[in-house]
Amino acid sequence: MRARTYEGRALHRPDTPIVDQGAAFDLQTLSSRRKVLALIGAGGAAALLAACSNKAGDTASSGSSAASSGTSAGEIPDETAGPYPGDGSNGPDVLDRSGIVRRDITSSLGGGATADGAPLTVTLDVIDIAGGGKPFAGAAVYVWHCNAQGEYSMYGDGIENETFLRGVQVVDDKGAVTFTTIVPGCYMGRWPHIHFEVYPNVASITDHTKAIATSQLALPKKVCDAVYSRSTYSGSAQNLSQITLASDNVFGDDGGKSQTASVTGNAVSGYVAKLPVGVDTKTEPQAGSAPGGPGGPPGGGRGGPPPGGPGKPGGSPQNSPQG
Repeated sequence: MRARTYEGRALHRPDTPIVDQGAAFDLQTLSSRRKVLALIGAGGAAALLAACSNKAGDTASSGSSAASSGTSAGEIPDETAGPYPGDGSNGPDVLDRSGIVRRDITSSLGGGATADGAPLTVTLDVIDIAGGGKPFAGAAVYVWHCNAQGEYSMYGDGIENETFLRGVQVVDDKGAVTFTTIVPGCYMGRWPHIHFEVYPNVASITDHTKAIATSQLALPKKVCDAVYSRSTYSGSAQNLSQITLASDNVFGDDGGKSQTASVTGNAVSGYVAKLPVGVDTKTEPQAGSAPGGPGGPPGGGRGGPPPGGPGKPGGSPQNSPQG
C-alpha cells in the first residue's frame, strides 16, 4: 500500500487526519512554507502565509536590534524547567499535540479554558552565539508559565486536562518568536517568571532531551506591582512583597540582570516584553526538567522544586514549586 503523503512528506500518523499529525509535523509544514515565501518574494507571500497561519500559528513579529542586526549577546543562563514543564520529562507531554504551534497561548487546545489576566506580548530574540551572533533562524522555542492564580495547566488541581499558557513558535529570519499571553501570577517562594526551552530545529521539538537551552524570563517589579493590584491576582502582591530578584533561587546569582525583560505598556492596554536570548551550541546545557512523575523530587539545574502541586498565591511553602 502506498504511504500517505502531504506536500511530498510522509505522514507521521498515516491513519490520522492532516490536522492531527502532531507538533513536529506542524513545525515542518510551517518551515517549508516559509522557504517558499523566501523564493516567491513579497508579492505572493501574503496569500500563502494566510493559508498556513491558522494551522501553525505563525509569528508576525519583528526582532529587536540585538538579533536583527546580528550583534552578539551573552549566553542566557541555564535554569531548571521546574516540575511542570509539560514536555514529557515529568509526566504529560504537550509537544506532541497538534495546535501547540501557535502565537496566542491564552487558551487551551481544542477550545478549553482561557486564562484570565493582564495582556502580555512576549518577544524572545534568539541569537546564535556559536554562529557569530546571528539570528538563530529555524530554531524552535517552547514557552510556558503559570496563570494569575499561580497554577500550571496539565498539573494543577482541576486543570489537568487544560493546556493554556503553553505554546511553540519557530524563530524567524530576524531571530524572533512572539507569544500573546497574560502576566503570570506570583506564587510563594518565586519571582514572577516565564519558562522557555530552545531547540535547534523543528525536528527536535518533541524530544525534551534535545533542548539546547532552558531558561526563564523575569518580569520587572514595577509591572508586577501595577498588575497585582487587580482582584484576578489575589495573593500575588503579598507573595511578591516577600521576595526580591536577589533572593530568588533562580535569578539570585546576578539579581536577574541577564533575564529581566524590558517592558513597555500598562496594566489596562497590556504590556510588551522583550528579552535577548543568547544560545551557545558549543556549551553543554546545564539545566533541564525535573525527573520522575508529577509531584516528583526536584532535579535539573538551580531552583529545583520541593514535592507537591502548583502553589497558589498565598499558599504554603510546602505546596509551592520553586521552578
